[in-house]
Amino acid sequence: MSRVSHVRTAGRGLQSCAVLVAALPLSACQMDVLDPHGPIGAQERLILIDSTVIMLAIIIPVIIATLAFAWWFREGNPRATRLPHWSYSGRIEFVVWAIPALVILFLGAIAWVSSHDLDPPKPLDSQVQPLDIDVVALDWKWLFIYPEQGVASVNHLVVPVGTPLRFHTTSAGPMNVFFIPQLGSQIYSMAGMETRVNLMADDPGTYRGLSANFSGEGFSDMQFRVDALPRERYEDWLDRTRTGGGVLDANAYAALMRPSAQEPARTFGTVTSGLFDAILMHPGTAPTQAQLEQPSP
Repeated sequence: MSRVSHVRTAGRGLQSCAVLVAALPLSACQMDVLDPHGPIGAQERLILIDSTVIMLAIIIPVIIATLAFAWWFREGNPRATRLPHWSYSGRIEFVVWAIPALVILFLGAIAWVSSHDLDPPKPLDSQVQPLDIDVVALDWKWLFIYPEQGVASVNHLVVPVGTPLRFHTTSAGPMNVFFIPQLGSQIYSMAGMETRVNLMADDPGTYRGLSANFSGEGFSDMQFRVDALPRERYEDWLDRTRTGGGVLDANAYAALMRPSAQEPARTFGTVTSGLFDAILMHPGTAPTQAQLEQPSP
């Protein structure tokens, strides 16, 4: 290959690197976990920052030592002395092992405390009555049932600001993960099981919800919109949903179970009682009307 070809190849490589570097700030705009709008998300961001700062106690000295050793022991430095028979230094060994031990100790303490404080089923401290929402992961869409309000929605979650949200999740098929990055913890949704996570939105806005576990060809489009509204607007949404019609019964749920991607958001003004419990009791199949009428265990 000629020198000109080498130069052209190197130029293209530099251009590619420049594009990647320029894209980093743009990609950071999509890092929802660093822009929380709820108490759980805010605490998780603090843990992430604290853990990173603690690990820098190893990362920064290692980077500095690597550069310093490479510069000092360069070929052109006549003062660099090689000691082939040097084998042990108690002081150096103490420093080398003490710093990582302290880092592990600090990280372990953070993990221990936060795993209890941010346990997903743990109720949030609030004077406001929590809102229960049943979540069903389908292929490849999300079904949200408001049991006390008697309404439901597909791929659209509407919640009141400042109200603790108690999510009860399950799956109608493959294992999935329910995740709203800007609100906090993700939780696995599994067929025949109920998992719980408590979240809350502090600020009005529209947030992104997604599936964080591969579950087939429609996984990449298995996303939903989260609208956090003031209490008055949330109540208006409930009234419009109830008067908008649509019944979520055994037949409607059977239709929802059919695999489909990029399902448009829609609502149901009425939900058959006991549907979520029947989905838990009979995973992978559409419950019959007789099963819906069975009392919950």
